[in-house]
Amino acid sequence: MHLFDRHKELQALSEAFADCAGGAGQLVMISGGPGSGKTELLHEFANTVAAAGARLLIATASVTERFQPLGTAGDLLLSGDVAADVLDRITGCRTSAGSTPPPSGQEREKCVARAVQDVAAAVVELADERPVVIGIDDCHYMDGASLQAVLALLQRIRTRRVLVVCTGWEQYGPAHPLVHTELLRRPHRRVRLAPLSEEGVGSMLAAQSERPLPPGARSRYHRMTAGNPMLVRALLDDTTRFGADVAEPVASVAYRQAVLACLSRTGPGHARTAAALAALGDAASARGAAAVTGLSPDEVQQAAELLSSMGLLDGYRFRHAVAAGAVLSSLAAGERSRLHGDVAQLRYEVGDPLADVARHLLAAGRAPEPWGPAVLRRAAEQALAADDVEEAASFLGLALRECKDRRERHALSATLARAVWRVNPAAAGPHLAPLYPAARAGSLDTRDTATVLRHMLWQGDTDLAAETISALGGLRTRTDARLLAEMEFVRQWFYGAPRAGQRGDTGRTSPLEPTVVDHTSSLWASVALMAGGSGGTVTDESVTHVAEALQSHQLSDLRLELTTISLMVIAHADRPATAAEVCDSLLADAGRRESTTWQAVLGAVRAEIALLQGDVETASEKAVEALGLLHPQGWGVLAGLPLSTALFAYTARGRHEAAADLLQRKVPDSMFQTLFGVQYLRARGHHYLATGRAFAALNDFETCGQLMQDRNAGLQAMIPWRTDLAQANLRIGKQRIAKDWAQKQLKQHGGFGSRTRAVTLRVLAGASQLRHRTALLRESVDLLQVCGDRLELALAYAELSAAHYELGEFPRARLLAQQAAQEAAVCRIDSPVGNRLERPEPEAPGAAPALSDAECRVAALAALGYTNREISSRIHVTISTVEQHLTRVYRKLNVASRTELPSKVIEYRIPTPSDPAPAARSAAVRGTA
Repeated sequence: MHLFDRHKELQALSEAFADCAGGAGQLVMISGGPGSGKTELLHEFANTVAAAGARLLIATASVTERFQPLGTAGDLLLSGDVAADVLDRITGCRTSAGSTPPPSGQEREKCVARAVQDVAAAVVELADERPVVIGIDDCHYMDGASLQAVLALLQRIRTRRVLVVCTGWEQYGPAHPLVHTELLRRPHRRVRLAPLSEEGVGSMLAAQSERPLPPGARSRYHRMTAGNPMLVRALLDDTTRFGADVAEPVASVAYRQAVLACLSRTGPGHARTAAALAALGDAASARGAAAVTGLSPDEVQQAAELLSSMGLLDGYRFRHAVAAGAVLSSLAAGERSRLHGDVAQLRYEVGDPLADVARHLLAAGRAPEPWGPAVLRRAAEQALAADDVEEAASFLGLALRECKDRRERHALSATLARAVWRVNPAAAGPHLAPLYPAARAGSLDTRDTATVLRHMLWQGDTDLAAETISALGGLRTRTDARLLAEMEFVRQWFYGAPRAGQRGDTGRTSPLEPTVVDHTSSLWASVALMAGGSGGTVTDESVTHVAEALQSHQLSDLRLELTTISLMVIAHADRPATAAEVCDSLLADAGRRESTTWQAVLGAVRAEIALLQGDVETASEKAVEALGLLHPQGWGVLAGLPLSTALFAYTARGRHEAAADLLQRKVPDSMFQTLFGVQYLRARGHHYLATGRAFAALNDFETCGQLMQDRNAGLQAMIPWRTDLAQANLRIGKQRIAKDWAQKQLKQHGGFGSRTRAVTLRVLAGASQLRHRTALLRESVDLLQVCGDRLELALAYAELSAAHYELGEFPRARLLAQQAAQEAAVCRIDSPVGNRLERPEPEAPGAAPALSDAECRVAALAALGYTNREISSRIHVTISTVEQHLTRVYRKLNVASRTELPSKVIEYRIPTPSDPAPAARSAAVRGTA
């Protein structure tokens, strides 16, 4: 084995051998900590002198033979050509100690004394022929008789060609104090093995690397090992085994084994100190280790110095976590548990951070009362605040296992459920279902009660949640009332359940009482007023306020549903771009915090927002992605949210097989008692319509109507099941019934936003006479330009184009068909007008007349069929100004009336302006959000 950084030590040994060969006996003591390379140096030197003709007698003292007389001496002589009678006497002394009956003490002492002298004489006799080199590795473990033999030999070799080389620790410890004392009293040379320098470590690395080492490589190894050759070599073994770059050390199996090998050569006190320091971790100190080991601080200090010289410690801390882990793993399970329990007790008493104390309790697998469970619970709350769900759940699981108090167990169960809910709502169920009776009885605190209510609602137990809220109506504090009022708000507006105690009530009453709203945070008060306030009016100011609040609040487990309501209110209130921006921000935060449930639900909301914008490709992709984040059981009734969005989107894209596959997914029956079930039925019905099953669609839409009868009036306006029924009746030829359903939808009060009304107007136009159709469709187009649904806008343009085509207004029909195709292209779907209105583009259109921007806008709007009054309203000018613009347009385009404008707009490719109001409004909101 090649040695590195040991040239001076080998030179000192060579000089001693030269003196020995000259007839002057020598004793050399090689000292150094475990793993410092003493054995390698001894064997390298032995190989050298053997090549020079010396006779070698080599033995390694062992802690297991420390009490066996002449154990080491016998091994020495067995390695050389010694007279058989001497070996027999030594063997006799070694075996007689264990004979039956054992010899008397005096007889044994005489036997050993004779053997000691025989050993010395035999070695001296060997030196007559050629130099003799005796090597004793780990001499501090020599038995007493072997030590006496070596001392007897040293008395005889002053003028003999004998060299004795002993290796041992710098600090011999309690193994055999006489070894240190007696040998050092004899004339000797000292060779101290210091740890490898950085240069020496670099030489070892260079020998293993095929290319030059980068800067800093040798220092990384040196920091991890302090230059201990055994540890450096182990790191190299691990690194090459894993195929890693030699410059980047990997600590694994070989390193762990090397650490334990170093420790195995120490005494019990050193091993106990090492284990205590490993368990204490960053809190390691001499006083702390002394407290858990029972050793004195001075004894700990001495042990730590030795462990530092071995390259394991830097002060009182292990140089690498793998080394500390190896030491702890080597302990028996019971001993390791006791050690961590003692460390936990110590750290709790000195006031160390709760998380550190809890980790030791977790490692110990026990939490002594009364302080243990309380520490674990508080540490779990801190871990949750830091988004470490796994650690929080571990703390709470141990606390729950150890806790005997019923009330405390309830609190721990609820806290544990909140923790695991973040990543898997299904895992929260077993912890919360047993708490239902306690919640109804009011024996849980408010936060835990809200957690149980959330689980009830998530599973679709809306009636049970309502009964529980009613049973808890006599709360004493307004804080309690506020949280429960929020849960009732969620029950009605998120899950769509009837108001507690008022089934069938469709009044427009806000579920939050005024006294509660006063004490609710401004965010949730605004949302409540937006969703449940009078008139259903949502202002830019209220949207801006909610958007700002959403982006400034931290994610909260108890308010995910309220956040979802906020985003959906903003999106349905003709601000989908603002909702998308805020949702993306929250999704990014959920990703950073690794909250899978937040990511899944917000991802489903983001898909719904994309659907409201007509971006059906994004909607389907994000909905399916959200579905995959949670196990089907984890979704509960909320599975209907991403499923309905994906079904709507796939149907719009013509991907009917993908939609059919989603319909095979099992959903809970309780989902159909919530809005998510209603939306699922609506989406399935539209899939049926698109695939030629109009009567199946009609059945689903009628079921939606039955399910919606007891819902809040605001939800009646937001869920256009009547419009769906109108579409299904149109498809089966029942035009009059279709018209009635569409008109009933338009009469619904409450609701907000333009989209539902716009879609209903388009459907109503299909059920109306031709002479009424264009006005209805133009109003639908105007509303859709405001709400931002590009897909519905494409459909409305297509039907308006068809209406003008039936009226014989072919240029205007073609112009509108182009608009429909453009919007469809934005949505990445096929054009809804097909090719029946297409005509070849002119090969070389004439030079476009010099129209101003205002004249272009007026000409395009007039070509689309808008009146002068409607144009003035859209571009915010007077009717007189519109008339003046039209006069100049007629002259420049050489037309006599409005009916000629569509063909000229197409011919000269005059752009048809979209309404700038939505973009401006969204920009304004973003600028203040």
